Amino acid sequence: MNKDQEMELKYYMAQEIAKGVSLSDIQKAANEKFGLKLTYMDIRIYASELENIDWEAHDPKAIEKAKAEAKKAEEEAKKAAEGAEGELPAGSGDGETVVEISKLVRPGAAISGSVKFASGVTAEWYLDQMGRLGLDAVKGGEPTKEDIAAFQQALQKEVEKMYGGR
Repeated sequence: MNKDQEMELKYYMAQEIAKGVSLSDIQKAANEKFGLKLTYMDIRIYASELENIDWEAHDPKAIEKAKAEAKKAEEEAKKAAEGAEGELPAGSGDGETVVEISKLVRPGAAISGSVKFASGVTAEWYLDQMGRLGLDAVKGGEPTKEDIAAFQQALQKEVEKMYGGR
């Protein structure tokens, strides 16, 4: 399999995983769609590599969408800065909490991902099967109470986007 075919397979897998399709079903469908004879272990290995791929670098629609979103965010940031100068928290952050949900869930978690707090602190987060939220690999200090509150709100929004508010 050449690099283009491999990238096409990984892109297909990422779409199917996002829909909630199991890896065994992806294996069957990929073998049929691409005319391959991949084992379940092959699919697991490819799935483990999905987080490290910059899909936007390979998808023209995503590139255009990212440019439009960046321009909109820049305009909103300018408006917010004009209206609220001096209100950003002290620290090395940019004043915005950014939460990402990982496509591959860490062992023992229901969902997991990363967070960059408004104060500049970064961490890995997880939500376990019992509904307990935890932080791990915290870098740049300790998040403030405001950071945690903003993180919980941002996480809730991301989960609602991903799962449609179910």
